[in-house]
Amino acid sequence: MSSAAVSGPRILFRQLRRVMAGQGDAELRLQTIVGLIASNMIAEVCSCYLRRAGDVLELFATEGLNKEAVHRTRLRVGEGLVGDIAAHARPLALSDAQSHPQFAYRPETGEDKYHSLLGTPILRGGRVIGVLVVQNRTMRHYTEEEIEALQTVAMVVAELISSEEMISSKELLDTAGNATLPHRLSGRVLAEGLATGQAVLHEPRIEVRKTIADNIAEELDRLKGAISRLQSSVDEMLNNSDAMVSEESRDIFEAYKMFAHDKSWLKKMEAAIETGLTAEAAIKRVQDDTRARMKQITDPYIRERLSDLEDLANRLYLHLDGSGGIDRHHLPDDTIIIAQNMSAAELLDYDRVHLKAVVLVEGTRSSHVAIVARALGVPVVGQCHEVSDSVEQGDFVLVDGENGQVFLRPGDDVVQAFNRSVRHREERQAKYAALRTKDAISKDKQLVGLHMNAGLLIDLDHFEEAGADGIGLFRTELQFMVRSKMPKVDEQAELYAKVLDKAGSRPVIFRTLDVGGDKALPYLKMKEEENPALGWRAIRIGLDRPALLKSQLRAMVRAASGRTLTLMFPMIAEVSEFIEAKALLMKEIEREKSRGGGPKNVKVGTMIEVPSIVWQMPHLLREVDFVSVGSNDLMQFFYAVDRGNSMVTDRYDMLSSSFLTMLQYIAAECAKAKIPVSVCGDVAGKPLEAMTLLGLGYRSLSMSMEAIGPVKEMIRSSDISKVQEFTAKLCRSKDASAREQLRAFARDHSIII
Repeated sequence: MSSAAVSGPRILFRQLRRVMAGQGDAELRLQTIVGLIASNMIAEVCSCYLRRAGDVLELFATEGLNKEAVHRTRLRVGEGLVGDIAAHARPLALSDAQSHPQFAYRPETGEDKYHSLLGTPILRGGRVIGVLVVQNRTMRHYTEEEIEALQTVAMVVAELISSEEMISSKELLDTAGNATLPHRLSGRVLAEGLATGQAVLHEPRIEVRKTIADNIAEELDRLKGAISRLQSSVDEMLNNSDAMVSEESRDIFEAYKMFAHDKSWLKKMEAAIETGLTAEAAIKRVQDDTRARMKQITDPYIRERLSDLEDLANRLYLHLDGSGGIDRHHLPDDTIIIAQNMSAAELLDYDRVHLKAVVLVEGTRSSHVAIVARALGVPVVGQCHEVSDSVEQGDFVLVDGENGQVFLRPGDDVVQAFNRSVRHREERQAKYAALRTKDAISKDKQLVGLHMNAGLLIDLDHFEEAGADGIGLFRTELQFMVRSKMPKVDEQAELYAKVLDKAGSRPVIFRTLDVGGDKALPYLKMKEEENPALGWRAIRIGLDRPALLKSQLRAMVRAASGRTLTLMFPMIAEVSEFIEAKALLMKEIEREKSRGGGPKNVKVGTMIEVPSIVWQMPHLLREVDFVSVGSNDLMQFFYAVDRGNSMVTDRYDMLSSSFLTMLQYIAAECAKAKIPVSVCGDVAGKPLEAMTLLGLGYRSLSMSMEAIGPVKEMIRSSDISKVQEFTAKLCRSKDASAREQLRAFARDHSIII
C-alpha cells in the first residue's frame, strides 16, 4: 500500500478528474469516487461521511461496507472514531481501530471484520464538512505518505461536496443561521466600544474551482510568480512609513516579513503541487493544515505566528489570480472587519479612518491584536464562533464591544435601541472629556491619583486626552513578545526614553519583564508546565536568567539619564527576591554612573501579587519605596482560581469579606510605614470596585485609558469618609460577596457607578 500511496495520487487524480467533469447525479459520482479511492489505495473499505445540520455525520457513500447503511448510519461530532476526527479536525491512523476507546460499532455497516482505519477530515474554509475513511482487514500501520495522500484526496472530495448540485440535492451544509435573517451572536469583549457598519471579510473567500493540475510544471511556475509578488508587497508594506505608527509596529512587520520568506512554508506548497494539485489547491491544502494546527495549540506566541501564516496564505491566493482583494488602505465608510483571527500587523495595515470595529472567531484579550486595538480605540469582539458561517460580505452589522454581542442584519427595533446606546456612550464620553482637566477630588476634599496602564507607545498618544496623572504601570514585556529575537539594550533604552519623553513631568512606573504563563518569548526556551501561572515566570525567570534582567535594567538606567527612574518587580513572593533583584539594579546604576550617566533619582518598588508576601509586609516595607497591588494575579492566587478557566472565574468575587480584609491590611500597613501604595489591576478601573478600594484606604489607582473618566466621575460624586465607614463593616461580613450591598450604598448616597 505504501508504494501506491506515494506514486498513486497522480493516477487517481486523472481518474477523479474524469468523474468530476462528468454529468449525472452528484451522489452517484461520490459513490464512484470512493470506489476509485479504495482501489487506488489498496483498501477493502472507503467511506465518505458528510456533516448534516445538528452536527451529525451521515454515511453518504461507501465501498466495502453494507450498502444498506448509506443514509442510515449517523454519528454525532465527537462520537466514535469518525466523530473524533471531525471534532479535532485532524487525521487518525489506527492499526486496531476496534481496541480504541472511541470506537463505536454500528451493526448495520458490517465493519466488525475490518481492523485498521485511516481517516481524515474533509475541510472547506477550515471548517469540517465531512470525514473520509479507508479500512483494511489486516492490522496495518499507515505511513505518513499514506496519510498525506488521503488528505490530498479529501480536498477533491470537498470540491464535489461543495458543488451546487450536491448542496441542492441533499441540503448538506449546516450554515448555523439563515443568511437573510437577523442573527444575534455572543462573544467576548477584547477591546471596548460600540460600532455600526457593513461587514468586510478579512479572509478572501476564494473557492478552488480546479483542484487537479493539467501541467505540474506550469503550476509550480504560477506559484513561484505569486510568491515573488507577495514577498515584494510585504517588503513594500514594511518600508511604508505611514503604516509604522510606532516602533512596535516595525517589530511586528519584521516578524511578518520573516514568514513571507520562510522556505519550509514555501516547500510545503511546492510538494503539494508535485502530488498533482493546482497552485490554488496547494495553498488551500497548506492553509487547512495551518488552521487545524491552530485548533490544537494553546501557546499564545505560536498561535500569533500561525495567524501570520494564515494571512499570508490569503494574500498569496490574491496574487495568484491577479485580484487585488480588499484595498486595506481605502475601506468603505463604516467598515466592520470579520476574521477568523488576525495578527497585529494586519490590523495596523487597515485604513484607520473608516475601520470601526473587528469581529473575530478566535482571539483573546492578551493577544497582540487585542492589545493594539485597545491602543487604537477600535472595538473588538472575539471568540464569536458562529460569525464566519453566518455573515455575508456587505451585511449590516452592529458590534457591542461593551457586552460582547454582534448583531447581523438587525431589525429596526434593534437598530433603534443600539443607536440609543451609542448616543448614551457619546454623551458619557463627552462628559468624561469635560472632566479631563479637573482633579479626582471627592466631596469631602480627598484627592485621588488616577494613573494609566500602558504597554505600547501608541498608548501614550492618548495620554493627554485621558487626563491621567501619570503612567502607573508600563508593561515592558510587549516589546519582547512582538519580536522574533531579544531586543538589544540600545533598542530597549530607546523605547523607554521615548516613554519618558512623552510623559514629560508626570511619573512613569516601569514593570520589569513579566513573561511566562500565557506570555511566551520565542527565543526563551521554556519547558511545558502543568500549571504555568504558578510556574517559571516574571521575577523567577529574571533571577534565574540574570543576563536577561540585567540587560533590561541597564536599558532603563540608560534611558533615565538625568531623570527619575521608577520601576517595580513583578510576582515577588519573598523579601529576599526583592533584595536580590534590587542589588542587580544598583550595580547597573553604579556602572552607568562610572560612565558619567545614570538617573537623577531612583524609586524601586514591587508588585503585591503573591499572598505569601502579604505576611511579610513589615519586613518588605523597610526595603521598598512603594508598592502596587496587582489584583488580577493576587485574586487568582488567593482563591486558587485559574482566571482563564471559565468554569471557575466567576466563582469568587473580589468584593468578599476575605479578599477585602487582605486589601485593607495591605493599605493599613503601607499607611503605618508611610510607603505609597496603589492598585493597578483590572478592579481599579471599575467604578464600583474602585469605590470600595477608596473605602479600604487606597488613594492611587492605575487603569486603562477608557476607565479614567468613569472612575473620576465616581470619585467626584463620593464622600470617601462615609465609604470608609461602610466598607469597614463589610470586612467583618460572612457573605460570599458584598457587591449588592455596595451597589445599594452607592445608589443611596448618589455615587455614580
